[in-house]
Amino acid sequence: MFQIGDKVVHPLHGAGVIEDIVERTIDGVPAQYYALKLALDDTQLFIPTDTCEKVGVRPICSRRQAEQVLRQLDGIQRGKDKGWNQRYRENMLHIRSGNLLEVAQVIRDLAARDSERGLSTGEKKMLLSARHILESELAFALDRTPQSIAEIIENKLCY
Repeated sequence: MFQIGDKVVHPLHGAGVIEDIVERTIDGVPAQYYALKLALDDTQLFIPTDTCEKVGVRPICSRRQAEQVLRQLDGIQRGKDKGWNQRYRENMLHIRSGNLLEVAQVIRDLAARDSERGLSTGEKKMLLSARHILESELAFALDRTPQSIAEIIENKLCY
């Protein structure tokens, strides 16, 4: 169980800080929720405390892990080109995994595809979301601004 002030990562929304633990009643059923304030915008998520592990909410990576991810970004190879549906499904699986290198793989693939042919609206949104997820966690773990992390990612992953 997390505590108020803990920095955590939601696999689909990125890193944030638990601001509160509140009780809400939905459909007549009371439950406790973490109030998660996301790092890169003013969004606040309410995540049921009893299902956050199932959803994939986890503590942010360590500084050492974040530095290792940044070192490995250069070596991420581009995936094979596939049809839109299969590409979208695989990219969503990578993002949901919570693995920062898999999220970086999504960024690499979509950024390269964008520079070559452009992206559909759905893929543009996915690229933005993947960047948000990676930038927010690395910024927290390394105690840097999201903008400085975005520049590093841009230089290492994008064409």
